[in-house]
Amino acid sequence: MLNNLINIDNVLVNKEILETKFTCNLDRCKGACCTMESDFGAPLLADEIIKINEILPKVKKYLPERQVEEIETNGFYFEIEGDLMISAIDKQDCVFVYYHDDIAKCAIEKVYYEEDTDFIKPISCHLFPIRINQFGGDILKYEVYNECSSAVALGKITEIPLSEFCEDALKRKYGIDWYEKLKRYK
Repeated sequence: MLNNLINIDNVLVNKEILETKFTCNLDRCKGACCTMESDFGAPLLADEIIKINEILPKVKKYLPERQVEEIETNGFYFEIEGDLMISAIDKQDCVFVYYHDDIAKCAIEKVYYEEDTDFIKPISCHLFPIRINQFGGDILKYEVYNECSSAVALGKITEIPLSEFCEDALKRKYGIDWYEKLKRYK
């Protein structure tokens, strides 16, 4: 396991993030990352709750009524054993999902692109399918999901590594200098 990890400024990165080719294929997966069946929603940071609350009125106008009702009744997140998670509808659709045709999309991201906010979406969603684990510091790993098999297949055609596919999210989380060091690693 340790042979598969590289250290970039005290962030351990699994080499699969550099080696796996990955390009989302929304026409095939239909936005599965926002609709995966689970008891838990996507991880959320405390400061992200503040940012989401600031834009929540804008976000709600893009959501289906069921999501709005859930948010107004139960909120958009919950805490379990100290971890914050985004709520989901029926243990599946993220509370921030809306559908464009038959593809699940993020209403927070829609507000970012259409209404000039500075918050694109929670970092765990932005980095997906890269996950951050804590073990004395951040450890980044590629989390394999069957729902993303079409992204791996398309990645083999585009030859885009997962690290490049998630470039904006990695720069957002760790900075441009950190990302440049990651890119130079071979």
